Amino acid sequence: MDGGKTGVDIIIPNLNGRHLLAGCLHSIRLQTYGHWHVTVVDNGSSDGSVPFLQQEFPEVGIIALPENTGFSAAVNTGIRAGRRALVFLLNNDTELAEDCLQRLVDAGELLPQFAYFAPKMLNYHQRELLDGAGEGYLRGGAGYRLGTMERDGAPYDCPRQVFGACGGAALYRRQLFADVGLFDEDFFAYLEDVDFNLRASRAGKNCYYVPTARVYHIGSATSGSKFNNLTIRLSTRNSFYLLAKNYPFFLLIRYGHVIVVYQFFWLLFVIKKKQLPPYIAGLTDAVRNVRRMRGKLHRQSPMSRAEISNWCRILGRAEGEVLDSIMRRRMAQNKGNSLLRLYRRLFT
Repeated sequence: MDGGKTGVDIIIPNLNGRHLLAGCLHSIRLQTYGHWHVTVVDNGSSDGSVPFLQQEFPEVGIIALPENTGFSAAVNTGIRAGRRALVFLLNNDTELAEDCLQRLVDAGELLPQFAYFAPKMLNYHQRELLDGAGEGYLRGGAGYRLGTMERDGAPYDCPRQVFGACGGAALYRRQLFADVGLFDEDFFAYLEDVDFNLRASRAGKNCYYVPTARVYHIGSATSGSKFNNLTIRLSTRNSFYLLAKNYPFFLLIRYGHVIVVYQFFWLLFVIKKKQLPPYIAGLTDAVRNVRRMRGKLHRQSPMSRAEISNWCRILGRAEGEVLDSIMRRRMAQNKGNSLLRLYRRLFT
């Protein structure tokens, strides 16, 4: 299983996921690619996850943290503990097709110009539906998994460059973390991978989508649901963290209109879901910490005018892909796209 420095470090964060780990780890045991080592970083689980792993999966390395440090800190701990040239981050509520790792590693060998790789993520329960085919970006302060809730098939069978990868399943060259840094632990959970994608794209590090590498994802198994007090609070706070940390002042002005539009519709969604109190809590956290997040921006190397122009084009293309994906999904559901078309006409 151990491929030394040339293999893959598989990092799996876990919080009370004993009921998920067997399926995930068994699918890793069945991989056609054999040079891997798994590290489960346990975030203070109280469900017996650690003794379960010790008994049932003795080949797995375990880092047992005393408390829940969040996704970002957990995966960073696992990344630092590894030594292999490739790092595969994987959620515990996933299972891999038998050739998943081999397909990703092959892509890494064939495409040395790409720094990280996104597999095709499929809905665990309805495997004809996509969970994500690479990550897009909304300039108002959010990521979007391309193809989410769309039927698998064209155009998602085509390998290509994408804006970034979902941290729930992605292969990274270890050197990428040395070049752009690890995941920002201030995010705790949610949108930390979007922040990473932004930093990578700004640094000229590109991501490639590998549709033949398949991952089956349950989704929201740790938090309990897609929309609850925790997800709304952190998603709201971290959206503003993204903007404060990654947008120079002139970009805040340039994208001010799209920021207002996105944040307005996010607020309407929160109200519809009757989640206004956690939204306010997240907004309060963002305001309280905005100066610290701006400080992280100022520590980055300044961009030239040409680099800024190129990055804006990258962000615009990333948002265009998101709009295409959402409109396809809505059309398949017999829903209208008049507002999205208006947005595209006015702002892209």
